[in-house]
Amino acid sequence: MSETYYEAINWNEIEDIIDKSTWEKLTEQFWLDTRIPLSNDLDDWRKLSAEEKDLVGKVFGGLTLLDTMQSQTGVEAIRADVRTPHEEAVLNNIQFMESVHAKSYSSIFSTLNTKSEIEEIFEWTNSNEYLQTKAKIINDIYENGTPLQKKVASTYLETFLFYSGFFTPLYYLGNNKLANVAEIIKLIIRDESVHGTYIGYKFQLGFNELSEEEQSEFRDWMYDLLYQLYENEELYTQTLYDPVGWTEEVMTFLRYNANKALMNLGQDPLFPDTANDVNPIVMNGISTGTSNHDFFSQVGNGYLLGSVEAMHDDDYLMGK
Repeated sequence: MSETYYEAINWNEIEDIIDKSTWEKLTEQFWLDTRIPLSNDLDDWRKLSAEEKDLVGKVFGGLTLLDTMQSQTGVEAIRADVRTPHEEAVLNNIQFMESVHAKSYSSIFSTLNTKSEIEEIFEWTNSNEYLQTKAKIINDIYENGTPLQKKVASTYLETFLFYSGFFTPLYYLGNNKLANVAEIIKLIIRDESVHGTYIGYKFQLGFNELSEEEQSEFRDWMYDLLYQLYENEELYTQTLYDPVGWTEEVMTFLRYNANKALMNLGQDPLFPDTANDVNPIVMNGISTGTSNHDFFSQVGNGYLLGSVEAMHDDDYLMGK
């Protein structure tokens, strides 16, 4: 027999069962933004104040930027250090869904906003000082960090930094507004919860291989990075939420999710904030359950997928 040049992935021989269970979880909860009837939210949208509409646009612009970065450079950075071929398959799935997330925000924009408003949102997104700062901090690690540092950056992004943006649609959902927009966000949160947990798990495998001294040194770096991101996130949150008076509530929500990110990485929480401190309306919305759990027959708020019938021989006859 000739020498093996390239190995086929064998899903019948699993080195890490977490790879298989994560793949199954992600594929079971597959979704697309085109299946959510966003236009049903137009009546709610028209009733929002100018300040609220501005907030929604900027929030989703920021989330678009972060998901774009994660889909383009984040997953690629992590891919360089996979332990198994099945892990790479899971990362392929994650990368695709990050692109779906980024595209979903454009679907929201095209439904709720005019062309000129969309241009203004993206101009703000691509020039906001604090948004660009957090993107640079994370992306610098993706480009120059160690494999473990890259996993920390990814977990902080997935489990912490997204949540200053997620607060807004979850708040509206709890007040019976923008239900379909919020449905998309709940689907995204459901994905991100799996992504953050999985990458955090892979981090822990590598972290546990370090000596005690190396772990202590690395832990200091992790907390220093979190403080740096938190300080910038506070300024970003003030920019977004001061006009509507929600800043303190959002910061509580952020500290709660920063602790969740640390827990995904196997570390102790940093902040005293717990779920009991977060606005209960938002906590109710953050539940990763959605209004429909059978994603292969129905998605979101009762949107039915088209029925499918078997192909016939005549279907393959072209031009007759």
